[in-house]
Amino acid sequence: MSTSPLRGVPRLVVAAPSSGAGKTTVATGLIAALAARGLAVSPHKVGPDYIDPGYHALAAGRPGRNLDAFMCGPERIAPLFLHGAAGADVAVVEGVMGLFDGASGRGELASTAHVAKLLRAPVVLVVDGSSQSRSVAALVHGFASWDPQVRLAGVILNRVASDRHEQLLREALEEGSGVPVLGALRRSAAVATPSRHLGLIPAVERSAEAVKAVADMGALVASSVDLDALLELAHTAPELDAEPWDPSTEVAPVPGRPRIAVAGGAAFSFSYAENAELLGAAGAEVVPFDPLHASALPEGTAGLVIGGGFPELYVRELSGNAALRSAISGFAAAGGPIAAECAGLLYLGRELDGLPMCGVLDATARMTERLTLGYREAAALHDSPLAPAGTRVRGHEFHRTVCEPGAGEHPAWGWHLPTGPRTEGFAGGTVHASYLHLHWAGAPALASSFAAAAAAFDSATGSGTRP
Repeated sequence: MSTSPLRGVPRLVVAAPSSGAGKTTVATGLIAALAARGLAVSPHKVGPDYIDPGYHALAAGRPGRNLDAFMCGPERIAPLFLHGAAGADVAVVEGVMGLFDGASGRGELASTAHVAKLLRAPVVLVVDGSSQSRSVAALVHGFASWDPQVRLAGVILNRVASDRHEQLLREALEEGSGVPVLGALRRSAAVATPSRHLGLIPAVERSAEAVKAVADMGALVASSVDLDALLELAHTAPELDAEPWDPSTEVAPVPGRPRIAVAGGAAFSFSYAENAELLGAAGAEVVPFDPLHASALPEGTAGLVIGGGFPELYVRELSGNAALRSAISGFAAAGGPIAAECAGLLYLGRELDGLPMCGVLDATARMTERLTLGYREAAALHDSPLAPAGTRVRGHEFHRTVCEPGAGEHPAWGWHLPTGPRTEGFAGGTVHASYLHLHWAGAPALASSFAAAAAAFDSATGSGTRP
């Protein structure tokens, strides 16, 4: 039996001892530098984050995909990786937080180390060299020896101050860690990516600036690291004992090809590519639209998905687009199925920061200083077009807004926190709205349920009749 080229995709994981060491700069720059060589690079991100994959996508020219072992399950990591890496010459996987940091209280689950082991991929550790010299060897030695199943195969030094500083760091690592140095990046303001209340500013919001930042990252990495050594390292990753994930085997198509509008653009930029792929496999026609600019829903809309993003930054523009707000309110009143999460929840309420929104939900929302963050195991408490009562999912919360009330008469989800049980969100016959972000590859029945609701609405109203 011959080795499948797909199962043997060359790959490596870019990790760090902690957040803030420069993983995104190195990973994005590496993707851009390899793409500049003419290679097809498949970009991936460990964990639930939406923003880093946007920069990866700019660098690679193909979607950045998430590998989240909590939301999707460890058994799906290798299949999802192979699905995303189809046709690629090499794959770069950016880690999350520190190498061994996973879901709180669950050991290694969903950590970068966990995903690296599931992918049987070598790890390159990005180390912030500022404010240290010989101590770097102790740090790297500790990370290299902590878990023998994690193959820490190289180090890239970041924020190196000078040639002399680099020499000291390299000498220490050669003497004390046994892990080769594959590159050293000088401090550079050109590659700095601006941040705000939830992390980096998404690439979709920065346009030409983001394109330039990615190009600068690529140039810095190309001039500062040994790309040939990294490629050689990526080729040491063995064949994976898995088949590529295939959305068509997860769901069955509904009749009628209902048209499902999916919000996008700068205000609603958070989405997982697999969600739309599952809707397509479930028989829907997926049509993106931008609520900042569209004056109406796409013609023939039979279902509406509004994902996460930053509506609080575009609240005036969203509020000022009264025509679309009215169209969405009318769609809901007519019984059109809607699935909204986080930003979508805020947009469906009466007000956001005092300005009118769609008014589908009897709730208001506002920005706060408090960050709500963490994985959740949730159960659907009431039937909705997205999930029948009793459906169990794993999701992620990440926001600085508060919705009042936090749950409707028929809450969408229930889950337990250390402080006790909690109900959250709004569910009904036609609407499901919640703060909870979901990766539908971990629960493909969500796509089936929503596509079926759209098909039923389409059939009942003839909304899908299009020229």
